[in-house]
Amino acid sequence: MGSYSFYIGALIMFNLAFMGFSASLNPYFYNKVCPQALPTIKRVVGDAVKQERRMGGSLLRLHFHDCFVNGCDASILLDSTSAFTSEKNALPNANSARGFDVIDRIKSEVDRVCGSPVVSCADILAVAARDSVVALGGPTWEVRLGRRDSTTASETTANNDLPLPSMDLPELINSFKKQGLNVKDLVALSGGHTLGFSQCGLFKNRIYNETNIDPNFAHQRRTTCPPNGGDSNRAPLDHTPAFFDTKYFRNLVKKKGLLHSDQALFNGGQTDSLVKTYSTNFGAFSKDFASSMIKMGNIKPLTWKRGQIRLDCKKVN
Repeated sequence: MGSYSFYIGALIMFNLAFMGFSASLNPYFYNKVCPQALPTIKRVVGDAVKQERRMGGSLLRLHFHDCFVNGCDASILLDSTSAFTSEKNALPNANSARGFDVIDRIKSEVDRVCGSPVVSCADILAVAARDSVVALGGPTWEVRLGRRDSTTASETTANNDLPLPSMDLPELINSFKKQGLNVKDLVALSGGHTLGFSQCGLFKNRIYNETNIDPNFAHQRRTTCPPNGGDSNRAPLDHTPAFFDTKYFRNLVKKKGLLHSDQALFNGGQTDSLVKTYSTNFGAFSKDFASSMIKMGNIKPLTWKRGQIRLDCKKVN
């Protein structure tokens, strides 16, 4: 009886250990099942960024906006159904989230080289974000893999949980804290705004009504963002929007942050010193950005038997 109990206990411990190992993300998840998966993602991302450098920032943003809404599960890619409304319709994503066609292209190519759909759309988003940053001169990092795809999406959660460009520093800190991210993560990941553009409607109030802004910068932005109309007109988040560099943080120090939430990081608060450090130290920024991207990519992933590997990233199997 004693030996039988020991056997059963050992078996349970083994199964739990096995499940724990399987449920954790790791960089080598596809090494045996499809060793060409990651090189294929890199190739397609490289081609897309070569065609349009702006696409790099768009793909990075897709991963960010995916992870902040119920975890990194590719829910942002799902189109609306009778069961749920797509997160693409949420206020922070509508008419601004882009790159979906590139993700579809990656999925098609990866499934072809792998011989079957073994790579999740969630993992494609995570790897494409990393490869986009690298393609535009930024750091690399080991992307932990093994995420599975959600079977639902939530426009409401996207509206509630994605940081808004109107947020002050305490609101930003709380938004990131809700995702298990700290103040350093907030500042480092905000540095992703070294890439890409924003729409006039999101920074109009800042350039016309706020006082913690360089007057010449405000005047320059007003030339393409009138007080009435023009809400979809774009402006770069920093003056090198297709290069991963420290210009974003240098702008904040000079009161040239485009969004209210950007300048909130350097406005007499607790994040001022880190912004100053990043503005003059590309190595420190790159290192912390990479670490925070790994941390963000680990937000509530679906693993083991939860979720699915979608055949088409736009819809549930």
